[in-house]
Amino acid sequence: MNAAGEPGGRHGRVLETDADDRPDDEVADASTGEGRRRRGPVFFIALGVAVVLAVFVGVLATREPSANRTADSPLVGEVAPPITGTSLTDGQPFDLDALRGQWVVVNFFATWCVPCRVEHPELLSFSRRHGQIGDASVVSVVFDDDPQAVKRYFEENDSTWPVVDGTGSGVIIDYAVSAVPESFVISPSGYVVAKVTGGVTSVGLDQLIAELSGEGPEAGSGSGSGSTPTTGAP
Repeated sequence: MNAAGEPGGRHGRVLETDADDRPDDEVADASTGEGRRRRGPVFFIALGVAVVLAVFVGVLATREPSANRTADSPLVGEVAPPITGTSLTDGQPFDLDALRGQWVVVNFFATWCVPCRVEHPELLSFSRRHGQIGDASVVSVVFDDDPQAVKRYFEENDSTWPVVDGTGSGVIIDYAVSAVPESFVISPSGYVVAKVTGGVTSVGLDQLIAELSGEGPEAGSGSGSGSTPTTGAP
């Protein structure tokens, strides 16, 4: 209007110019009439954290069975390094050699490790099923954690298999563990036959043991050092 109210008038041009000169974050919202506020760095940090968590949950939900995530280790094919100590769960002496004749899953873990907490129910399921049969056991080795925190964690999760504190001992070095979770499968004859990284599943462990049992490699001659292990019972 013109000065009398026509569209081309000065008043209309002034409003248009004022809006154009304002920063984008101050332009009025057409639906609410309120000025937009520029999103600060906290918003983008929170968004980034949400994306990372979503990806992490997605990976855990779609992870492959442990049989497909085995890793190389110089220990595979060798007699399992000794593990001894007092179990944090029942205060009884523990010796890995006492479990000869059955499969053993040696699991290195810590309570502050999120993937360790995720895999714990899987180990619990595996331990309970095979404990009834008597053909396989689980033993946990603490990796850089407070023994009392570990004891509470096992009590709260109704887990009773042996737990040995590996912090400050030679067990961590003997098994060359640098991060957790990490598990080693020990054959009934006492040889390391597989290493699994990044967490295990109960079904995956069953598949892995079934595959190892079916291979039946022949033991080498001599003392056994460096020989191919026999995965069946001695």
